[in-house]
Formats: sequence, structure tokens, C-alpha cells
Amino acid sequence: MKLRAITGLFFIIVMLGSVLLGHLVFEIFYLALSAFCLMEFHSNVKKSGIKLDFTTAQLGGMLVYFQYTKHRAFNDYPILSDSAFSYLFLIFILILIVELFKKNEKPFTNVAYTLLGVFFTIVPFTFFHEIAYVNGSYNFHFPLAFLLMLWANDTGAYLVGSKFGRTKLFERHSPKKTWEGFIGGVLITAGVAYIINYYYKDISLSQWIIMGVLISCFGTIGDLIESMFKRSINIKDSGGILPGHGGLLDRFDGLLIAAPIVYIYLHSIFKFVDLH
Repeated sequence: MKLRAITGLFFIIVMLGSVLLGHLVFEIFYLALSAFCLMEFHSNVKKSGIKLDFTTAQLGGMLVYFQYTKHRAFNDYPILSDSAFSYLFLIFILILIVELFKKNEKPFTNVAYTLLGVFFTIVPFTFFHEIAYVNGSYNFHFPLAFLLMLWANDTGAYLVGSKFGRTKLFERHSPKKTWEGFIGGVLITAGVAYIINYYYKDISLSQWIIMGVLISCFGTIGDLIESMFKRSINIKDSGGILPGHGGLLDRFDGLLIAAPIVYIYLHSIFKFVDLH
């Protein structure tokens, strides 16, 4: 328990520093983090006997990250542009070509998991990166708020679920999650959104709360998806880099679906809603 607490404190300090120390630290940190998550993903999948093309996926993933983050424009969804998707298709083609020269019994299984690794790790972190630039220049308010609300949801769901949890949420993939815990997580996250609105006026109170609800709902879905992934390859934790907390994918599973959804939500606000 002591080791888990120390690791958790260190993790929080590092994550807060990643958004508070300026755009350069932010960009380098999340580029590196997404690369390490992809490495962890490949390490896990290889344990099940699937041979992935790590080099192509890593180089392709970095290409996607740089392409997405290099081209941003306020009047469009740069991360969802045709050019951005063309780079993902290019990675797919490269993986197929590389697989031609390998002697694998199940080449398309390898291709599928290699491509999944990019979507499972690089793409979500790229969306999270873009949240900081959703209104133009770098603004740490949104990624900081995202992390605070994501942690609030995890903590609230755990505490309320442990105390009052009775009704299973999705027992097949996560036996310990309950509807009571989920609702508790949503309510506590909404409370954190209320506090955030007191300090940051970038969007209205109702918009902060909606952002919190989105993070709670889709963060939980991301958690369930990561649990489904781990069960499909028969592992308990995605890694051991964080003593007492598992691996990087275990810590960032809530970001998997929530980051893209929140980016689209915030971009829609600044594009279509007149805040003044």
C-alpha cells in the first residue's frame, strides 16, 4: 500500500508538470508517452504469440503524431482532416508490404494488431495533445482540467463503488465495476468541474460540467475496452512500470475514448458557439 501511494504521488506530480511547464515539455512528454504505450501494447500482444511489426508501427505512429500536431487550423478539425487519415492509410499499406516479406502463419492477424496498436495508443494521445491547442495557442487549462476530472471519476467510482456498489456495470469485462460506482464517479467529476469553473472561465459552467460527464462516460468505456483487451490475451496488468498500479495502459485507459470525444466537443464549442 505504501509503495502504491508513493507511486501514485510521483505519477500525479509528473502528470501535472507535463501540462504546467509549457508547450515544449507538453509536446515532448506526450510524444514519448505515446511511444512507450505503443511499446507496452506490442509487448503484451507478443505474449499471446502474435508477431507484430513494431518498427513500422512505431515509425508510422510517430509520423501520425507529427502530422496531426503540425497542421492545426481553427476553422476546421485538423486532426480529422483528409490528409490526417491519409497518413493512417499509408501506415496500413506499409504494414501490409512489410508482412509480405515475413513468413508468418497468420499475416492478417499480425497486420490487424499492429494497426490496432497505433489506434490504441498514438491516436488517443494525439487527440489529448490537440486539446491543449483547441482554441489556437497552447492553453494548459483544458488538458489540466481533463486530467483532474479523469482522476476524479476514477477515484469517485472506486470509493462509491467500494462502499455502495451492488449492481454490476459490465461483469463480463470488469467484474468489480458497478452502476453505483459509475454514478458516483459522474457526480464527483461534475463537482470537480464546478470547482474548475471557479478558476478558469474559458467556457461556461454548464460546458465544463458536460465535459466532465463526457469524461466520466467515455473514460469508463475506455477502461472497459482495455479490460477486454487484457482478457483477450490473458493478462492481468498491461505492465509493471508503475509499482502497485500496473502498466501505462492501465493508467491511461480512460483517455482512450474520452480524449477524442472531448476534443471534438471543445472544438465544436469554439467553432459554433459564441461565448461572448
